[in-house]
Amino acid sequence: MSIVWEQEKTALTLSAAIAGLFALAGIGWGLWIDSLMILFDGAYSLVSLVLSLLSVYAARVVRRPANARFPFGHGAVEPLVIAVKGLTIALVCILSFGSAVHALLTGGRAVAADMAMLFAAVSVLGCLVTWLYLQWVHTRNGSGLIAAENRQWLMDTVLSAAVLTGFGLAWCLEQTAWSQWAVYTDPVMVILISGYFITVPVR
Repeated sequence: MSIVWEQEKTALTLSAAIAGLFALAGIGWGLWIDSLMILFDGAYSLVSLVLSLLSVYAARVVRRPANARFPFGHGAVEPLVIAVKGLTIALVCILSFGSAVHALLTGGRAVAADMAMLFAAVSVLGCLVTWLYLQWVHTRNGSGLIAAENRQWLMDTVLSAAVLTGFGLAWCLEQTAWSQWAVYTDPVMVILISGYFITVPVR
């Protein structure tokens, strides 16, 4: 049991550290190139960091012995944390969706597509490696917290891949006679991705 706990604690701590790095990078890069999509990615990573720290705490609480206050143990903490994760992610998606709709209705946003693609490529690689690692840990200990964390990183990997694809299309569009439409790529991506992502925690 102690080996499983140590694996879980190490995996959740590593997940939190990586989420922190992506949060700082995403928010900073997004502000620098004025991209709603990368800001959304950074905000999602910041939420992931907070929720990962909550998971580390929950993993510790779940293993406390039963007492007079909790005669059946602390197992109920795990589904509670998973529910909080879902609600928080849904809130981030709703706020991002609203910001993107406003940007779309006010003329779009001009973004340096090449710089956005560079960030997205690094993000895809980092998220994919983290997801594969957590998947490996989950197959060894079957932790519900690791499974929730793993799904979170899978969503982040899909998000980063979609960002990379979207900005690749925006860059191609900038090279054509329809370059004026490239300013709508950023908010449209946020609308599509946040609209899809909100269905995951709802389910």
